[in-house]
Amino acid sequence: MPKTATPYALLLRTDGTFEVLDWPASGHLKFLYQAIDCQNVAAVDLTAKVTMWLDDEGIIVGAPVNPAATRLYGMYRPLHQRYYGTAVLTGGPDRHGDTRGLSEDQLCELIERHLTTAAAAIPAQRTQ
Repeated sequence: MPKTATPYALLLRTDGTFEVLDWPASGHLKFLYQAIDCQNVAAVDLTAKVTMWLDDEGIIVGAPVNPAATRLYGMYRPLHQRYYGTAVLTGGPDRHGDTRGLSEDQLCELIERHLTTAAAAIPAQRTQ
């Protein structure tokens, strides 16, 4: 039996840093609550194959704007609002409505888009 690729999730923090997470085989909602550090999540579809998860009460609890999440949304759909707090990107739902993890190709594309559009300075080469 061939080994299947590990599914992933991409965590985007409000400071622009990110973390690659292994998407669990089960317990998706608990995983999202823990990763985002919230009690209610909201799903925002970027495409049919990529979903962004955020704290449903992020703006109410005073979470900072997440520029990376807002920019990524704007790359896929017309931007109509800013997004707040930590975001987790996953694959879209399967035919049963269960959320899938990101494939390695999807993960790499999202990271590349994040890094090439971030308003962060790239450190200069060290000379010493």
